[in-house]
Formats: sequence, C-alpha cells, structure tokens
Amino acid sequence: MRLSTKIKILFFGAIFLVWPFFPPVSCLALEADELLVVANRNARDSIALAEYYMATRGVPKQNLLKIFVTDAETCSREEYDQKIAQPIREKFEAYRQSGRPRCVVLMYGVPLRIGAVPLNKAEQDEILGLKAEQERLNDQLKTTSKDADRKQLKEASSAVAKKVRVFEWNHNTGASVDSELMLVPAAAYPLPMWVPNPFFMGFKDKKAQIPKNDVIMVSRLDGPSPDIVRRMIDDAITAEQKGLSGNAYFDARWQRPKEKQLGAYALYDGSLHLAADRVRKSGRLPVTVDDQPALFGPGDCPRAALYCGWYSLAKYVDAFDWRPGAIGYHIASAECTTLKRPDSQVWCKRMLEEGVAATIGPVAEPFVQAFPMPELFFGFLTDGYLTLAECYLLSLPYLSWKMVLIGDPLYQPFKAQLKK
Repeated sequence: MRLSTKIKILFFGAIFLVWPFFPPVSCLALEADELLVVANRNARDSIALAEYYMATRGVPKQNLLKIFVTDAETCSREEYDQKIAQPIREKFEAYRQSGRPRCVVLMYGVPLRIGAVPLNKAEQDEILGLKAEQERLNDQLKTTSKDADRKQLKEASSAVAKKVRVFEWNHNTGASVDSELMLVPAAAYPLPMWVPNPFFMGFKDKKAQIPKNDVIMVSRLDGPSPDIVRRMIDDAITAEQKGLSGNAYFDARWQRPKEKQLGAYALYDGSLHLAADRVRKSGRLPVTVDDQPALFGPGDCPRAALYCGWYSLAKYVDAFDWRPGAIGYHIASAECTTLKRPDSQVWCKRMLEEGVAATIGPVAEPFVQAFPMPELFFGFLTDGYLTLAECYLLSLPYLSWKMVLIGDPLYQPFKAQLKK
C-alpha cells in the first residue's frame, strides 16, 4: 500500500466532542423510501434479490431501476456512463421535486469497477519514453564507478521517476462503480484521481471542491453468491431487531502513538486504537486490541461482531467466528478487487463467505489516506443513531475513487439498544 505523498494530519478525536451539537442534517435518518435499488437485467438473480430486499425493507416498488449492462465485474468507462450513470441520473431527475432518493443500492450482478480511460497515442508514447529513459539511466548506474557520475545519474533517474509518478497520477481514471456514482448528481468534476468528500468529518477545515448536494450515498448488496447476499440481508435485519452481540476486535500493528501529528501509516494505526476507545466507551461490546505486528491468528477471535485491522494483502486469515450481522473492515490495498473469483483470498470476499453482513474495501490501490477512518466509522456506528451508509459517508475521505461499501445501507446494528 504505497503513499502518494507523506501526509501529516492531526488526530480526529476532537470531532466527537462537537458531533452531538452539530450533526450533519443532510445525512440523518435515511429511510427505505429514500433508496433507489439498481438491478442488472443481464445478471441472473439480480432482480430477484432486489425484489427480496425491497419487500423485506419496505422499499416502494417504484424505487427499483432495472438497467442492462455487462454482468462482469469490470465495465468500461463508456459502459458506465451510458448504461449505469445515465439511467440513474434520469431516475434522479424524475424524483427532483420530492428530493429523493438519497442513496443508491447496487445489487448482485452490477459491475464492481470501471476500467481506466485508454491512453491516446501521444500519451502512450510519452509514458513509454519516460520508462525507457528511466531504464537506460538505471542500466548506466550499474556500469558506472565514478562517484560524481553516479550522483549525476541518480539525480537524473530520480527526476524521471518523478515524471512517471506525476503522469500516472494525472491519468489514474479507474474507479469503483460505487464511488463514481456518489457524484452522479454533479454536473462536472475532474476524472483523474480522487475528489475530496465534503461530508468527511476529517476535512472540516478544508474548502470543498464540490457542494454536498452533488453527493449521494451508495451501498452494494453483492457477494460471491446469491445465497450469501440473501443471508446478508436477513442477518442485518435480525441483528438490528435484537441488537448486534459478540466481541469487537481491533488489530493495530504498533502501540498507541504519543505524537499529535503523524504520517499516514501511523495515523491509521492510531485511528484503530481510537476506534477501540470509541467502542469501549459506548459499552456496546467487549473490546480486544492487538498492538503487535502479527495479525490475529486462527481461533483468536471468537464471537466476532466488529473487526478492523491490517495488513495481510489479499490473504484472508481465518481468525474469526463471525456473529450474525457482523461487520468486518480490513485495511489493505486489494481487498475488494473481486467478489466472485473462486480462488481469491481477498478479505471482502472471504469475510462475506465466512459470515459478515457488511464490509468495506478497495477495487484497486487507493493509497492509505483514502480508506475510511476507523475511529469515525466505528464511532458513529456504535453511537447507534446513523445507518451503515451514513457512517460510511462521514468517514470516507475521497469520492470518484476506489472504495466500496458492501451491506444493507439501512443497517443500524445497535438500534435496539437505543430503545432501552
């Protein structure tokens, strides 16, 4: 999980001090009639699962949109624009006067990611030329012994490498379908790389590039099989009615940091500690924190209801006995690259197979600072007042990017406890 730059950010713990007094009014009380459920007519079981979910949650029948697009996990940018975004945009126009919907639910069979826009001939020549120059300089370094010449070659190679990184940054147009759709109401925005999320609580002092009215919530009811998706729907509702029970596990790599300003890796590791604090303070679940480099091992996490940790790239560790309604979030670069490939061990797919009802992950390298902040996500979740989709929206730094939320957007795992 590489970084685009080394960032230094203050911890967000103070956010929770102001949250009760200044709730984001535009993302409270998401209801069933505010969902637009999108199913793929070209994918077996997609419509049936959509209808099952809508009947279970009481979503009005007219809130179902049937599109026709490839049932593969990747679609082209052209397919996304014409066959996914445009029909949804038209549906939004039809609802303009009522102010609905506020959240799109993508069903099993809707593509997961959008392929990058192909480079034109001039762009292909540019990047090939840069990489050839970098290779030539590195070859010279291997055969040059004079210190002065080596220094000059290293500086030249470093300069070319920087140009390659800038080129790749400016041409990184691949995204998850879900993240791109969060900006479907927007008239225009830059396609390469990401767009800062104006709802993200960590950007409270940063001027937004786009208004909040141009952002919608997006969640996905998807997984390795239709049976798993149906189980996810049932488990979320059952857990919501009874109250999610079990244990919360947070797998940090280092001990709690003492500094107030941290680089990105230390920041997210520190956020795992703060997330554990938030859950412990809520009194909802017993909390276990592991601050050693090794991950939880097989059998270490009985009755797992909540989990967040890192880092085992695309290699799920079967440490968990998942409770019905469990939510698992693993921070690593490739954990939602597929939900269907049988031999894949990515964490999102494997956690769904093993029993979680909801998870989060990227479809490609997102850079660590693009992951939802654990302390925010789990803090809002255990407060109990917001739905899964709202907790995700407030904790997600960037849109038009790589991240995916899988699960019932209306799920409130601790709703039952609020009534006591």
